Amino acid sequence: MTDLWTFETAETMDLTGFDVEAADGSIGKIDEATYETGAACVVVDTGFWIFGKKRMIPAGAITEIDLDQRTARVNLTKDQIKSAPDYDEALRDDVTYRDQVSDYYRTY
Repeated sequence: MTDLWTFETAETMDLTGFDVEAADGSIGKIDEATYETGAACVVVDTGFWIFGKKRMIPAGAITEIDLDQRTARVNLTKDQIKSAPDYDEALRDDVTYRDQVSDYYRTY
């Protein structure tokens, strides 16, 4: 990931509802997407796969957006996403929380 919190694609459409494909299969759907410069991310609802948990994934992890299939592919495995910090909507813009999420994803 070159810039963790920046979309590498030129796409700026609403990604809400797109399926998310990890490197090893489907992981859930995008519940929310943000596009702030240097702070862009998607919030993925993992559904039953991780007991209804949500994960914030930095935009830089998205490698491809397929408009026809309404799919976003990420360069992470299901286990990497499963092991990520729990998403906390109240802390989404908190610097300390973002640093924790950044530190986790920078290892991949």
